[in-house]
Amino acid sequence: MYRIKLTSVAVLCLMALSVSAQKKSKGFPYELPAEKPDRPLSLGMERSYDKYGATPQANELYTQFKYTELKGFDYHGHDGTISRRDPSKIIFKNGKYYVWYTYRNTTTSPKGAAKANDTIPSADWDLSEIWYATSKDGFTWEEQGVAVPRPPKPAVGWRSVTTTDILEWKGKYYLYYQGFLEISGKKGDDCPVAVSYADSPDGPWVPYNKIVIPNGAEGEWDQFSIHDPYPLVYKGKIYLYYKSDSKNNGDYIRMQGLATADNPLGPFKKHPLNPVIGSGHETTMFPFKDGIAALVIRDGNEHNTVQFAKDGVNFDVAANVEFMPNAAGPFIPDAYTNTKDGRGITWGLSHFTAVNGWSTNHAILSRFDCDLSQDVNDPNMKKNHVYLRPEFFYKMGLTAAQKKRIAEENEQLNKK
Repeated sequence: MYRIKLTSVAVLCLMALSVSAQKKSKGFPYELPAEKPDRPLSLGMERSYDKYGATPQANELYTQFKYTELKGFDYHGHDGTISRRDPSKIIFKNGKYYVWYTYRNTTTSPKGAAKANDTIPSADWDLSEIWYATSKDGFTWEEQGVAVPRPPKPAVGWRSVTTTDILEWKGKYYLYYQGFLEISGKKGDDCPVAVSYADSPDGPWVPYNKIVIPNGAEGEWDQFSIHDPYPLVYKGKIYLYYKSDSKNNGDYIRMQGLATADNPLGPFKKHPLNPVIGSGHETTMFPFKDGIAALVIRDGNEHNTVQFAKDGVNFDVAANVEFMPNAAGPFIPDAYTNTKDGRGITWGLSHFTAVNGWSTNHAILSRFDCDLSQDVNDPNMKKNHVYLRPEFFYKMGLTAAQKKRIAEENEQLNKK
């Protein structure tokens, strides 16, 4: 009798467990599956697994960014007369790191196009040269001086040479940069891509004295400017990404294009699908696994994202991130190795602008660190949240015009 009773209890327990299991199986599991579960999913969950991975921590192209002030650079009391911005990719040669950047040292801070002349800059990048610095540790830098000066008029870049990036190709070095042919802000910022080359990262740099990537034809998205030339070696070719602008109701929409070549001096052929990325303010790409990853900052529908393209052309969002570096120039050891398994990046230099406000507008170089690497696993870089003090948000307060509009709305409500 006792034995029969025990069996009945066991059966009842099994039935209860079965009912419980059936109930649980109808809902999404509490323990988040690492792999996409074989069950009907909402579009949001489909996207979560197909595009990003189950969690940010599982996504190799998700990261936080951390910033460190650099040592070794003087900014003349931050009065706006000295500016360093748009750092290149970083290379390691001769036992030290090298970086190139836009350097401005003028008698005044920028005063706008209408007031600019041969000594007064219109913008932060006007009347600039390409300088370089070296470092043993990536935190303290020693400025080495000019790499590419402004050439005499009417050569490409006579007004300003800016926004450079470095390519190493078959034992030689190539600096690509924007060559301004007019005061920035006067018309469309006419600044096609020029290049100088050298046998050593310390120079001397020989100007090619020819435009290597021209502006687009009239009416095309890149008719006035090609900014931020950014070369990588991919699939045995030079993939040079760049930024330009499409105009929309008086505003400019920044997008990214691509030109490829078999030789550093060209000819470069623009890709027929340009622009290849419809967002982003500067170009920052790096080999990752069997494709190319991109940091897409500030502008456009897909700003603040890390994107990936297996073919280097058709980019898709891979991660949504916060506080991305401006004009990032990462340290990418395999940028020129024609790798088929890009290892990613962990640090580089970027810039901050308008440090003391617009009346003394200038930029400073800074270091950023991240975990966008196959070789590093830093959980602290994969956290979901950055906690900020209220004061940070209050700095993004209402404008005077917005306050006036709200006051008028309140006044109208009080009259009813």
